[in-house]
Amino acid sequence: MLAVWPLARVLARHIVEAVFAERAQRPTAWPPCPTCGTARRSKGFAQRQLTSLLGPIRWRRRGGRCPHGCDIPQVAPWDEALGVQPHQRTSGELQCVGCALAVFGPFGTAARLLGWYGGGGVSPRAVWGWGQAAGPQARARLQAELAAVDKGHGPTPEPLLEAQAALPLVLGADGVMVPFRPDAGAPRGTIRWREVKGGVLARLGQQRTRTGQSVTRLQQRRLVAVLGDIETLRPRLWLEALRQGILQAPRVVWLSDGGRGVWRLFEEQFAASSVGILDLYHAAQNVWKSAAAWLDGRTTKAHRWFAWARHRLRPGTPDGVLADLAEA
Repeated sequence: MLAVWPLARVLARHIVEAVFAERAQRPTAWPPCPTCGTARRSKGFAQRQLTSLLGPIRWRRRGGRCPHGCDIPQVAPWDEALGVQPHQRTSGELQCVGCALAVFGPFGTAARLLGWYGGGGVSPRAVWGWGQAAGPQARARLQAELAAVDKGHGPTPEPLLEAQAALPLVLGADGVMVPFRPDAGAPRGTIRWREVKGGVLARLGQQRTRTGQSVTRLQQRRLVAVLGDIETLRPRLWLEALRQGILQAPRVVWLSDGGRGVWRLFEEQFAASSVGILDLYHAAQNVWKSAAAWLDGRTTKAHRWFAWARHRLRPGTPDGVLADLAEA
């Protein structure tokens, strides 16, 4: 495989360059000059090079200027059709893969892996620069999507397999305190703790183990996180829920702990489209508090009743537990 991959990469690069060369020969519709309005004219062919996932790709395309000599830059319609910026040296796909690798490792490691894959050298600083440029672009896209949702225009649903679309959708939210340095890039000073709110969405699928037991497995997992409070999380979590098909799923479950802010978010945003469930661990914790107050937590009777109650809670049959507590 390692011996064949360079050959496959070279072959693919030649195919792409041949397609580019053929497309560049087609008639070009020149845009008008923004200054005088006259249609621009061709100034001949000029070479362009771009480093891609396949390695360096070279092609020749027409460039045009205003025939009246207006002080405007030269344009290349074929570059615009490809989505290539005037001074861009690397393809968007290569930058996207580099940013994804940098999420899971240092910039130097990401650059080395890209070099192995594409057969060319990429500097760690270039990967860092791609990430710096991708951040504002991602924020701009997010703000545009949030504004569209506010106007009643939902996002494009993420494609799902038919089997996945038929599975229940589960989501929930929680918070965690994260340590931050007081001065960016420097370890000096007292750590500042800030709150991060996060939400998780997943489809609940079933899988058979080697022993034949049926177990639940999370599929199509998606994470939403914000540096801020629950109100900052609300629009972003709802946006992702729409993208994951919350309005089309056969059943939707909100599962979380008993935090008041979390359940307020559920009541105000998700109650109309999902069923709220307090997770087992926090439910059992509160049931034990009840047992300790009712039967004295040091007694055998309290432990026995708690074991019975927890056994009833696990399959989702709490009526008997609630009846006992109400009677007590």
